[in-house]
Amino acid sequence: MRGSAGLVPWLDLDQHDDVPLYLQLYEQVRRAVLSGRLGPGARLPSSRTLAGELGLSRATVIQAYDRLWSEGYLEAKVGSGTRVTATLPEERLAAPASARRAPEHRAAVRLSRRAEALVPTLAGAGQLDVPRPFLPGYPAIDLFPIAIWRRLAWRRLRSRNQVDLLRPPEPAGHPGLRSAIAEHLRLTRGVRCTAEQVVITTGTQQALARLSALLLDPGDAAWIEDPGYLGARRALGAAGARLVPVPVDGAGIDVDAGIAREPRARLAYVSPSHQFPTGATMSLERRLRLLQWSRDQDAWILEDDYDGEYRYEERPLQALQGMDGSGRVIYMGTFGKILFPSLRLGYAVLPASLVSAFVAARAADDGSPPLLEQLVLTDFLRGEHLARHLRRMRLVYRDRRDALLEALAQRCGSSLTPGPAGAGIHLAATLHRGDDRVIAKLAAGRGLTAFALSEFALEPRAPGGLVLGFAGWSPARLRNAVDLLAAVLAGSR
Repeated sequence: MRGSAGLVPWLDLDQHDDVPLYLQLYEQVRRAVLSGRLGPGARLPSSRTLAGELGLSRATVIQAYDRLWSEGYLEAKVGSGTRVTATLPEERLAAPASARRAPEHRAAVRLSRRAEALVPTLAGAGQLDVPRPFLPGYPAIDLFPIAIWRRLAWRRLRSRNQVDLLRPPEPAGHPGLRSAIAEHLRLTRGVRCTAEQVVITTGTQQALARLSALLLDPGDAAWIEDPGYLGARRALGAAGARLVPVPVDGAGIDVDAGIAREPRARLAYVSPSHQFPTGATMSLERRLRLLQWSRDQDAWILEDDYDGEYRYEERPLQALQGMDGSGRVIYMGTFGKILFPSLRLGYAVLPASLVSAFVAARAADDGSPPLLEQLVLTDFLRGEHLARHLRRMRLVYRDRRDALLEALAQRCGSSLTPGPAGAGIHLAATLHRGDDRVIAKLAAGRGLTAFALSEFALEPRAPGGLVLGFAGWSPARLRNAVDLLAAVLAGSR
């Protein structure tokens, strides 16, 4: 059902869209101001009037108006109502003519070598206010059991030991959460660990950064999947590692190719359960080969269990760490991909001999994550709410994956071929023709976030492809998005 205002007939809000109604209203009014449809001084209906006309709550309209006012597009004066501001924020930010004629001299910014290593892979890393199809790694936050989370948080806030919430969290993380995570990983992922080996982090990226700094000296060689996760490339590069790109195929990282390129690498970063971005699962043969290489060379393996909880045709594979008998595999995970992105909680499972060094390094950086979130997550795990949520989301994500695959086959079958899709919350599709970076840019202009597969590669690769996330959007929304993508692909021929 769509709603449009008789007083403002160009407004067209879709109550079934994943984008919140206040953001739809904000964006449509903002576009009207920038396009000149609403000129300087134009008066808008009151929040009460517009809410009644659109069939919205007044709070929704006020939320949109407040954002437009705070950004400088609207102004409210007693007696004259809400009007478009006389000078738009874009115009106020423009330099005056005198400043353009006589520019201020500014010293050139000289970045450190560490920053220079970070900048290339940080370009374009910012996310939109409202994630768009097909953003990889974005879960279905609208289906998260927020009422349960709120109840658990309120219970903690009302406990007799409220003052304990104000104390600094333990450097390695709350003991209860470390124990709950260890139990969860032993049961669901086959990880062999004790609670003392689990260290709480703000996510996988923090674990990667700290481990890279702890385990590598500048110039040390490190294997990295190619194409692979940009966050790992950033962390290893910032530590001064010499990156060794190792090809990935349908069986995961090519261990023999890595040995041929650099047999004495100090470390290997892998995502064996569901490789990012190709979606490949590492075969048993290659897992055993990688573990043997690690033992022979006394090298570390960083195992990033990227959305390994989601498999749709088979049972989840045992983690690589659970197969390791030499203590050379460090297992990492995050809850942001399986619960909600703003939950900045993750973990690393370390050899006992490495825990104290890791905790000391992390404490010198930013310490342990906030305590309240750790306690609520502990209760969420112990109450088996996580297990139930995962069971439900496997069914939801399987349906969304199926809808995406069906729509791609019907609308884009002559332009691309989807890769492995038996696990995870994204897939990579190989393009039959065209530059994937150009196509990704054209897709962005249609309101889509389809990343170019070549953006994740260190070495030139052909053919190109697109990385398509599907977890965060309903089947209907995915089908509509595929229609837009099909138009982009048809226009790029």
